[in-house]
Amino acid sequence: MITTLWGAVRFQLAIARTSPDVLLILVRAPLMTMVLLSISEYSGRRDLAAGVVLAPVLMALWDMTLLIAGEVINRERSWGTLEALVATPARFFLVVLGRIGAVTTISMVSFAEAWLVARYGFGIHLTVVHGTVFVLCVLASGLAMAGTATLMSALFVLAPSARLMQNTLTYPFYLLAGVLVPVSMLPEWLRPLSSAVFLSWSAELLRQSLSPAPVPDAALSLAVIALLGLAGTLAGLLAVNRALRQARAAGTLSEV
Repeated sequence: MITTLWGAVRFQLAIARTSPDVLLILVRAPLMTMVLLSISEYSGRRDLAAGVVLAPVLMALWDMTLLIAGEVINRERSWGTLEALVATPARFFLVVLGRIGAVTTISMVSFAEAWLVARYGFGIHLTVVHGTVFVLCVLASGLAMAGTATLMSALFVLAPSARLMQNTLTYPFYLLAGVLVPVSMLPEWLRPLSSAVFLSWSAELLRQSLSPAPVPDAALSLAVIALLGLAGTLAGLLAVNRALRQARAAGTLSEV
C-alpha cells in the first residue's frame, strides 16, 4: 500500500514539472488575488482582506485536485495505458489517491503566492494569530480534498470526456463552500447543503485563525472536516471500484 502510494506521488510530481495545466493554476492564483483585493480596496473594505486572500487559495486547491482527478483518467486513456494500469496488481484507487495527494501538496504554494501579493502589492500584512488551528486546518483540508476528489475520479471513469465534468464541478462548489460569497448570502433552501461541503468548514476556520478573537469550536470544525473527508474517501473507494466493474463490463475503459 505505502509503496503504491509513494510510487504514484513520485510519478505525478515528475509529470507536474512539465504540465502546463498545473503551472497555469499556480499562475492564476496570484492574479485572482490581485483582482479580488483590488475590488475590496476600491470598496474601502480592507477588513475583508483575510477572506479575500484565502478565496483564490482555496479555489486553486480545489482546481488542482479536480484537474488531476480527471487527468489521471483522461491522460491514461489518451496514452492507451488505462487498461494496463487497471490490470496491474496495484490498487487503482491508491494510484489515483497518491497522484491527487501529490498535486494537492504542490497547490499549497498558492498560500505563499497570495500572502506575497497582499503584502507587497497592497501593503496588507496578514498574521496567522492561531497558528496551530491554521496548520491543522490546512492539513485536514488537504487530506479531505484529496479523498473527496477520488470520488470525482469514479465519474470520470464512466464519462467519455472528463473535461466537461471538471468545468461543471468548479464554481457551483465554490458557491456552496462560501468561498466566493458568504454562505449567509445564499438562498435559505441552499444553505443546509453547504454544511455537507467540507470546504465551507475549512474556509470559515481558516478565516477565524487569522482573527485576534478566540476561535469557537475549533476542535469540532476540524473533526467535521476530517469526517467529511473520510466519508468522501470511502465513498470514492466504493465508487471507483464500482465504476471500474461497469466500465469493464461495457468495454468503455479505453474510450476517450
